[in-house]
Amino acid sequence: MSWKYDTLSDERLAAVNQQLGKGDTLDVIKWAYKTYGDELVYACSFGAEGVVLLDLISQVKKDARIFFLDTDLHFPETYELIERVRSRYPSLQIAMVQPELSLAEQAAAYGDELWKRQPDMCCQLRKVRPLERVLTGATAWMSGLRREQSPTRANVQFVNRDERFRSVKICPLIHWKWDEIWQYIRMFELPYNPLHDRQYPSIGCAPCTKAVAAGEDLRAGRWSESGKTECGLHLPPPSSNSLSM
Repeated sequence: MSWKYDTLSDERLAAVNQQLGKGDTLDVIKWAYKTYGDELVYACSFGAEGVVLLDLISQVKKDARIFFLDTDLHFPETYELIERVRSRYPSLQIAMVQPELSLAEQAAAYGDELWKRQPDMCCQLRKVRPLERVLTGATAWMSGLRREQSPTRANVQFVNRDERFRSVKICPLIHWKWDEIWQYIRMFELPYNPLHDRQYPSIGCAPCTKAVAAGEDLRAGRWSESGKTECGLHLPPPSSNSLSM
């Protein structure tokens, strides 16, 4: 049975999500790898959700294909975590995917510190376009999105048609709560980013991420004071992909 973007009707999508809703997270992951096998890739941000999902994936497919969007702007702690994860799960195929432009080339073309002046454009160059390269021709990809993370993610399903990348997006953790993520991390002593212990619940690029105050939204530290809430990976495609200044 084909479960590709072009053949996944609303009816079939509703049916598979209803079926998966009767099981647990591992059932979703098992279905995903049984359905897509090596055609399925996991885009991991190596946040708290990411290390939980990596551990669950390793129980189903030890040599799963994992990639990290390396913008060259991440915290040192994030890169150090990736190395600890490699040591714990040596069979996972973790690839670092980088932008076409180096930071120096981006500065020459668009000006210094583009993330301050035009964060959407910076994310487009350093995250969205690299992901487009990875997902070109890919049948399905996995993400650690959770519904409680933000209003824009409140309606995500286990299996989704991804209009931006014309792929199938699978999100096994949609019903997990923040405290459940941490209960799992502590129970199984998973490696995690120490920035989480310093009030960084959501961790992205260093220039665009700050600690949050008690009671603030979990993603309040991302692109704060800019009005931006998403990098664009999980939003519908814009009407124009122009990067004109």
